Amino acid sequence: MSYPALQIGPYSLANNVVLAPMAGITDRPFRQLCSRLGAGLVVSEMLSSNPQVWNSAKSRQRMDHQGESGIRSVQIAGADPRLMAEAAQHNVKNGAQIVDINMGCPAKKVNKKLAGSALLQYPKLVEEIIQTVVAAVEVPVTLKIRTGWNTDNRNGVEIAEIAQRNGIQSLAVHGRTKACMYKGEAEYCTIRAIKQSVDIPVVANGDIGSAAKAKQVLEYTGADAIMIGRGAQGRPWIFREINHYLQTGEFLPAPDKDEVRDILLEHIHNVHQFYGTHLGPRIARKHVGWYLADQEDNRQFRRFFNGLEEAEAQIDALQQFFEELAN
Repeated sequence: MSYPALQIGPYSLANNVVLAPMAGITDRPFRQLCSRLGAGLVVSEMLSSNPQVWNSAKSRQRMDHQGESGIRSVQIAGADPRLMAEAAQHNVKNGAQIVDINMGCPAKKVNKKLAGSALLQYPKLVEEIIQTVVAAVEVPVTLKIRTGWNTDNRNGVEIAEIAQRNGIQSLAVHGRTKACMYKGEAEYCTIRAIKQSVDIPVVANGDIGSAAKAKQVLEYTGADAIMIGRGAQGRPWIFREINHYLQTGEFLPAPDKDEVRDILLEHIHNVHQFYGTHLGPRIARKHVGWYLADQEDNRQFRRFFNGLEEAEAQIDALQQFFEELAN
């Protein structure tokens, strides 16, 4: 079975495996790394449509695409159609080539502002936001949703039809409802029903952590692409593994310890450079935790690492850790 590359408006992606936008995770260093390791599209962290926060240090970093290769896709979040349109225009001026609307985030601090997946309860407002944002920019507009707001109200098909009718160019669907948060297992029946109900590209998301699972989800849902979120945390090489398996039917061997070391050191060095000497080491800790999560006997090292405040000390500690691992 062949899997053609995803097409979003005028953009033909290198493949059909996409990095999901994740707040606090898909910053520029992580996006660049995932892109180099095979992601066909990387989507930025969610940006608020509230213009009062655009000049904050956090927002400026989230809007930073300097030196990035590939198509720049920026996700925006909010509930006011006018502010969402202005946010889309602002980000296009800053270099966004695709604008993604967030109607999938289940976080309480987002939902209490009626943004993210809370919007799925209000199809008329969903339609108004989509219409306003699509009319405001010349670039393709995409949408990320969940299957509904709870298991008794899976209205993903209705939202998908609204999206297609109003100019959305591609739709990503996480296989859980708003109420499910990240609990239990993702379900793909609703994604399959959505794919059967619309003609625009559909991207399946949720609990895809291996090449075999990626193929299984693609074949079951009929989706045009898959989106990887938590499956890429500490395993950015998952993109090349999935691409290789979809193209050849063969599994790539896992990276050896030397390559894991090189990828991890590159990533943490770039985190230090991007965030600076104070914030960089703090951001680095969670990534190192994910890279080493499978090595249960290294919890002692992780506790030691999490106490380090200096970037140079973190790099030295990681190099020593892998030297001891090799011996």
